Amino acid sequence: MDKGLASPSELLRSWVIERCKPPASKWFAEQTELLGTTSSDKSLYLALGYATRRLGKDDLKLGAEDLANADKARAGWDPSEWSIDQAARLVFILASYKSDAAHFRDRLEQLFRTADVGELITFYRGLPLYPEPQLHIARAREGARSGMQPIFEAVAHRNPYPAEQFDENSWNHMVLKALFIGSTLAPIQGLDSRANPSLMRMLCDYAHERWAAGRPVAPELWRCVGPHADDAAINDLTRVLKTGGKPERNAAALALHAAPGAAAGRLLESDPALAASAKSGKLTWANLAAR
Repeated sequence: MDKGLASPSELLRSWVIERCKPPASKWFAEQTELLGTTSSDKSLYLALGYATRRLGKDDLKLGAEDLANADKARAGWDPSEWSIDQAARLVFILASYKSDAAHFRDRLEQLFRTADVGELITFYRGLPLYPEPQLHIARAREGARSGMQPIFEAVAHRNPYPAEQFDENSWNHMVLKALFIGSTLAPIQGLDSRANPSLMRMLCDYAHERWAAGRPVAPELWRCVGPHADDAAINDLTRVLKTGGKPERNAAALALHAAPGAAAGRLLESDPALAASAKSGKLTWANLAAR
């Protein structure tokens, strides 16, 4: 098989088989073949239930070529943090699809309703691979509302689905939720392209709530503020430059560099060293988030 031309399901199958010893890989192949020929719910539930016991929970440990092939198979697909049992479970689910997207959606909903936390993470990570993606928007929104960080991040992080399918309101609340529960913004795909004035205002209002309560504001918050900063937002960034620590000031500089209008430019130039760093490309949101 030319992995550069493989489908997501084919890639997942090959990764599981390559990483399992013959007894386990034989069981996996047999279950996949069975699910491709039967419509039995019981067969699917049994395969899903035995996946961890039969195959283990080791990380897939995908290399650069594997991830490049994943992106070729499905633009934006990033299984870099997936485990063997997660990959196998999604192969089983995809193998059970019989050209009836509504039935697939209903069966998947039943799985979500009875899943434990580990299974929920798997099923939400599979969102970009399911047929007829628009049928799963309500389920994805449910995951993005979760107060459990691992479940929320299964939807929000390294997942192209929200940027592609969420409307502006759902998108904005997902970004705000990430900050609220202490999750990071950097792994959210489409974060810059989906930034909008309404989100800018929501984030600035949230920053004011944090300041009023004497709580810190995550530097990443300003990433979605800069491109749409109005006069009030510029005033907020002025405050960050005057009172923030190094990470906050760096974030303010990046936001101001992306902001429209002369006022933002003048404010950024008030600190020549920060301005030079932001303009040179040495300071980025990615390296700021990694610190």
